[in-house]
Amino acid sequence: MRNIMAAAAISTTLMFGVAYSTGAWAAQDSSVQDVIDALKPHPGKSRGSRPVVAPPSDASTPLATAPASAATHPPSAHVTVVPRTATAEDDHPSLDFNIQFATGSAELTPRAMKTLDVLGKALSSKDLADSKFRIEGHTDTVGSADLNKELSTRRAQAVVAYLTQHYSITPDRLQAIGMGEESLLVPTGPNVPDQRNRRVHVVNISG
Repeated sequence: MRNIMAAAAISTTLMFGVAYSTGAWAAQDSSVQDVIDALKPHPGKSRGSRPVVAPPSDASTPLATAPASAATHPPSAHVTVVPRTATAEDDHPSLDFNIQFATGSAELTPRAMKTLDVLGKALSSKDLADSKFRIEGHTDTVGSADLNKELSTRRAQAVVAYLTQHYSITPDRLQAIGMGEESLLVPTGPNVPDQRNRRVHVVNISG
């Protein structure tokens, strides 16, 4: 039982909600608030670990079914929060999102849009309304560095476009930048496919 509880504390999945590394379950509808809390400046407080936000990796996990008319704006996502240790570069509140794109393109998948809906609601909240954010696209090391740089830029721009179109977030609040293979979350050698490195890093650059 102790081992099971420890495993749940590391990585857990909750429909329409979030579970943190402490093992405490958040309320069923609190995933947006968790994102707000992670990205909101906390003066005088250590930010500690940074979570990685992602849809569940288990394809057998049931997803909420949206009507055909809502295909461009799916319902809230299942969200998993996995902790990572903060580094000296974490000067601003930030969060990693596992945004799934079509292979080799900047086309958002339905699951990606569900994850971005959580982010969009957070960024359009009154708590973050005065903040500006850098949207960084990151890739793994498969393919050439130049192509990955270009692809990550297009993916970051796709995220910004989705957020501005669906959540009335003004473009001047969001800065898209492609990082390519730079700043790997999980260091690997060349040509190593790793879903954890294919991410979108959101940084609160205000203040």
